[in-house]
Amino acid sequence: MTARILQNPWRVLLAINAAVIAGVFVHKIQLPPYVPYIHLLVDYHFGFIKRALIGAIVALFTDRVPVWLVFALGGATWLVTLGLYARLFQKTFGFTARTLPLFVFIACSPFFLKNFMHTLGHFDIDGCALAIVLLLMPAGSLLFVATAALFAILLVLIHHIHLLMYVPTIITIVVIRHYLSCGCTRTNMAFGLAAIAVVTALFFAAQFLGTMPIPEADFVAYLKTRMADPSRTDLLQFSYIWYQPLAKEISDTWGRLPHNILGVPVFALLIWLHTPLWRLFANLIGALASALHRRLVLAALTGISLAYLVMFAMVFDYSRWISNWAVCMFLMLHAVKMLPAARETALIPSEDRSTNIFGLVLTLIPRVGIVRPF
Repeated sequence: MTARILQNPWRVLLAINAAVIAGVFVHKIQLPPYVPYIHLLVDYHFGFIKRALIGAIVALFTDRVPVWLVFALGGATWLVTLGLYARLFQKTFGFTARTLPLFVFIACSPFFLKNFMHTLGHFDIDGCALAIVLLLMPAGSLLFVATAALFAILLVLIHHIHLLMYVPTIITIVVIRHYLSCGCTRTNMAFGLAAIAVVTALFFAAQFLGTMPIPEADFVAYLKTRMADPSRTDLLQFSYIWYQPLAKEISDTWGRLPHNILGVPVFALLIWLHTPLWRLFANLIGALASALHRRLVLAALTGISLAYLVMFAMVFDYSRWISNWAVCMFLMLHAVKMLPAARETALIPSEDRSTNIFGLVLTLIPRVGIVRPF
């Protein structure tokens, strides 16, 4: 019995992963939600400012924001993302014994759902969820491009760093699912370029014009009026981020670089543990029927990775960035699978010993973290 489980452990790994996620959740709800909570308090009361969309939506429904709302909203978003990804996997590969190892390598990866649980309440998962929606919805009309543009606008309003974090992936999904399938006409090209221009302009407006226009003391006083418990002033310690210029963020990042760069070998190890998945991804790209498609996919993957490299130079939440980069690669794997292929690609083997060990190790790692590994 034990030998049979070790030989084909994939269902057991899913059960272990569920237990690990539950443990991460229990640990998370015991931590003070410093950054996620203040984002629920900030709205457009003082005019257009960055990072205020979610708080503005919350303000439509309640004048006082309890701390538990961070975990309620974050947990609901996490569950929706889980459901969306399960539907995407079913659509792209199907749930069979043959595809189960692939599902484990993605769903049990410490980069993905477990790390989203650890960062519960942060905005990263929003980009992932909306990108999955674009992979699921019909892509044959300009409505698809318009929806993608709307999603990109919403993400930049949630946090302008999404321009680097998930907007490049959204653009790639639009190119793969709409432009490569439906062709490039003058109308859809003009619409797409106009959408990119609008999203980019919005990013610059948020980055350089979205600073809070009042003194920080007055801003904090307003935030206290939105708190269910105004005595929890410890939850307002990150109010300075609505005043901090880009130059200060870059300076802080480079100041922490000698210490944070020590985590790079750990990130490299975690990426290496996904080797069976990356091998499958490379084979899917190599099996594409069109050489043009292969070149465009490789260029898009390079562009997405370069956007994350820029983020590494600007903001020091390295564990979050590397985790979301991996998630973007997972989503790109699904997008590539939707393109015409010249031949069938073998999936991750279910009874290979080294592959099973990699899957077990990834399942047991609870999360990657926010700034430094673990």
